[in-house]
Amino acid sequence: MGKKRLLFIGDSITEWGIQDDPERIGVNYVRLIHDYLRITYSDRNFEIINKGIGGNRIVDLAARWEEDVLQLSPDLISISIGINDVWRQLDQPNIEQVFPKHFAAIYEQLIERVKDGCGSKIVLMEPTIIEEDEQSSGNQKLKEYVEIVRRLGDKYDASIVPTHQVFLDYIQKRNGYHLTIDGVHMNARGNLLMAKTWLESAKSTCSALFIAR
Repeated sequence: MGKKRLLFIGDSITEWGIQDDPERIGVNYVRLIHDYLRITYSDRNFEIINKGIGGNRIVDLAARWEEDVLQLSPDLISISIGINDVWRQLDQPNIEQVFPKHFAAIYEQLIERVKDGCGSKIVLMEPTIIEEDEQSSGNQKLKEYVEIVRRLGDKYDASIVPTHQVFLDYIQKRNGYHLTIDGVHMNARGNLLMAKTWLESAKSTCSALFIAR
């Protein structure tokens, strides 16, 4: 079996810790997924590539899609984007914004390019949360973006990781254990919840990838 290549792309939540990691995976949910797969599929030849860049919106992914995704021909691509598309509406309202209709159009174009190009298996992650309060303005705005991810996942038969819904379910328990360090970026628990949700949701996709010889 040839080496399988799994590529994760997104914003700072995906990038977190890359700069200080010799393996360029980081200290984040990608690291936890990597370590789980290394243990579970220790006899398989694969690599994980982390292409997260802090501050990225869907327009930034589009600008680097050819170089950072298509040219690498991954067997699986996991996409986590949307937080900054909403956050910029809150903290930088004077810049050009990416509203839901534009977000959906660009996202679909990126998926189409994968389908037409490298033909990777696709995993779509819902954007997580903006503040650990389901009623925050950020989370209210996120609803449309989350729904777009779900619709695209259904349309293109991609694995959908319900990260937003799982985070909201956790927050509603009000157990006093936070998931983020600042309302957006993950602490250890937040990264673990993201990784756990990813592994549960993409289990069949990964199994098919690693079992194929």
